[in-house]
Amino acid sequence: MRRWRRFTPAQRIGRALTYVLAAVAVVWSLRTIEVIPEFLYDAPEQTADLFRRMWPIDWAFWGEMVAEALVETFHTATLGTIIALVLSVPVALLAARNVTPSATLNLLAKFILVSSRSVNSLIWALLFVAIFGPGALAGTLAIAFRSIGFVGKLLAEALEEMPRGPLEALVAAGAPRPSILLKGYWPQVEPSFWSVALFRWDINIRESAVLGLVGAGGIGVALDTALNNLYWDQVGLCLLVIFAVVVATEIATSAIRSRII
Repeated sequence: MRRWRRFTPAQRIGRALTYVLAAVAVVWSLRTIEVIPEFLYDAPEQTADLFRRMWPIDWAFWGEMVAEALVETFHTATLGTIIALVLSVPVALLAARNVTPSATLNLLAKFILVSSRSVNSLIWALLFVAIFGPGALAGTLAIAFRSIGFVGKLLAEALEEMPRGPLEALVAAGAPRPSILLKGYWPQVEPSFWSVALFRWDINIRESAVLGLVGAGGIGVALDTALNNLYWDQVGLCLLVIFAVVVATEIATSAIRSRII
């Protein structure tokens, strides 16, 4: 009798090899990072002790440093996002094959987008701190250069996925290139563009909150100062503010995106 099997013999062998390789990778990783069991057993107690030191929260630290640093965080994230939007649009136009048919320009644009995304924001911040010195300027540029790859890639994909009908009508009517971009491409990708911009701004708020740990300004500077001085009640305040800001921006951006899309 013929028996039905979900996978072919080759597929079953491939799945078994995948499971074996995954298990080997996990075991190898655990041996490489040298996990010390004694530290794992003690971790819950140490964590509880750390949270006990954070209470009661030092609310006086809000006026001393946190309020000004929080405003700087918002400015860093907002200005960095705006710079990224301005710089990512021409790169996205070069990366979209239906807008720029040149393979050389497509590869160049994609190289820029990949380079931007492959470097973490903290690495960008360390680079700009070394160039411009500590401060919000380094954080703003780090946010901007990190965001170019994210916004540019999603915008290029939106351009490539748009329907060709309106574009062909404009070309047949003899519309010039700028009119095709403004009247053909832009109306179709505008909702996606603003949605991506809001999403990236939300991400940048979170990332700029920790860039101060490497000297790039923002509330991370206040957090780093409290950590270095072992003022755990001030650390608790910084963490609470960061959590509240992240939740508030998530709610705000979600509400705005629901109206745009």
